Amino acid sequence: MSDYDFYYWSVPFRGQFVRAVLAYAGKTWTEGGDVAISNFMGGPVKRMPVPFMGPPLLVDKKDNFAIAEMPAIILYLGETLDLFPKTAALRAMTMKVVNDANDVLDEITLDGGREMWTERRWEAFVPRLGKWMSLWEETGTRHSLKADSGFLLGGEQAGIADVVTATLWSTMVDRFPVIGAIFEESAPKVAALTRRVASLPSLAKLAAKAREDYGDAYCGGQIEASLRKVLGA
Repeated sequence: MSDYDFYYWSVPFRGQFVRAVLAYAGKTWTEGGDVAISNFMGGPVKRMPVPFMGPPLLVDKKDNFAIAEMPAIILYLGETLDLFPKTAALRAMTMKVVNDANDVLDEITLDGGREMWTERRWEAFVPRLGKWMSLWEETGTRHSLKADSGFLLGGEQAGIADVVTATLWSTMVDRFPVIGAIFEESAPKVAALTRRVASLPSLAKLAAKAREDYGDAYCGGQIEASLRKVLGA
C-alpha cells in the first residue's frame, strides 16, 4: 500500500513539486487521477477530504490527514518527514523559495490563463522572468553556492529548497528551451545546481516518468498552447 494518495491533473506543473519531494524522501503515492479530482471539485464541499478549490491535494494515509495548496503540502511534508533545516531562519527561507516558485508558476501562466500569451506580452515579461531567476542566483550566492558545488541555502546535502528549485526550472527549461537560454544568462550557478539536483536518481526517475506519462505537456490548456506559440516550442 502506498504512503499517500495524491491528486493532481495529468501534467507536471504545480503537482510536480509535491511528487518531487515525495520521491526525494523515498515515499510512495497513488495518483488519484483527473476523474476523481473533477468529482471532488464538482461535489459538495462537505465530502471533500479537505475543503479546496483545486489540486494539488495530498492525503497522508497513515495519519488520515488531507491538505491542499502546494506550499501547504510542502510545509506538511517538510515537517512530518524531517526535511527542513534546523534553524528557524533557514526554514523560513525554505518556505520563501517554495512560495516564490508558486508565484513564478502564476506568472508564467498569466494567473492560470486569465489572459493568453502574445508576442508583445512575452517580450514585456522576459526582463521580469530574468529578475525572478536572479533572485534565486543571489539567494544561492549569499549561501556560498558555486557553479560546481554547494546548495541554495548552504548545507551539506540537497534540501527542499533545492528540490523545489530544480523542479521549477528543470521542468520549465525542458519543455521550453528558449527559457533555458534566459536561465543560463540570468542565473548560471542556479542553472548548474538545477542540473546537479535534477540528476539525483530519484528525481531523474521522476522526470523520466513525467515524460512517459505526460509527454511534452507542461501546464495544459489554452494557456500552454499560447505559450508554445510565442516561444516556438
